[in-house]
Amino acid sequence: MKIATFNINGIKARAQALPAWLDEARPDVVLLQEIKSIDGNFPRELFEDRGYNVETHGQKSFNGVAILSKLPLEDVTRGLPGDADDDQARWIEATVIGKQALRLCGLYLPNGNPVPGPKYDYKLAWMDRLHARAADLLTQEQPALMAGDYNIIPQPEDAKRPEAWREDALFRPQSRAAYQRILNLGFTEAFRARTRGPGHYSFWDYQAGAWNKNDGIRIDHFLLTPQAADLLQDCQIDKHVRGHEKPSDHVPVWIDLDL
Repeated sequence: MKIATFNINGIKARAQALPAWLDEARPDVVLLQEIKSIDGNFPRELFEDRGYNVETHGQKSFNGVAILSKLPLEDVTRGLPGDADDDQARWIEATVIGKQALRLCGLYLPNGNPVPGPKYDYKLAWMDRLHARAADLLTQEQPALMAGDYNIIPQPEDAKRPEAWREDALFRPQSRAAYQRILNLGFTEAFRARTRGPGHYSFWDYQAGAWNKNDGIRIDHFLLTPQAADLLQDCQIDKHVRGHEKPSDHVPVWIDLDL
């Protein structure tokens, strides 16, 4: 089963680029972030015509997450537990069944800038809630994953110029420690389970010629429970998509699970 995560930076802006990538890559499941659309305005027909079931958790002009799946989606829930007053659309869950059931959690973790400030406080509080949900997933002892735009640069090797990000919310020690605390529960970070070393990125800013300079960062991640990690066959970054017409500033990352 090929499962991808892709921050598309606006479904309206990517109405041609996203279907073109789907036709090329043919993933079974896609977790989308930053759809920037309310549920009623999401162009479901673009994906349903390609055989995908569509579930969204949208928000006008900002945030928004979605799941596209060639297989039926069951037990769909929206919103990260832990704060009933949080109205930002950043989390969606569903179960998909191949050879066995897999719990999918798609996320768009807060950016957190500027630091210090309320946006950074929100990021860290959101990560505390994510830690709690991650721990709960592990108690189920079943294949599950949490994937999406984490807005976390885990290690210096995950940035072309780590020194440029030293004071940024994506690379601050407190941010990275919160991410590591989730990993330490027993999750496997899929890309680093398959590929080592620097030079692998999933985001290039639109400014300052970052793409042409390969001045990127790796912030889109798959975290797998032990039961899902046992099924991992591959994990790749579709870097070439950044060079297409009207690209997102992110590119797809995908895994292949023996499902």
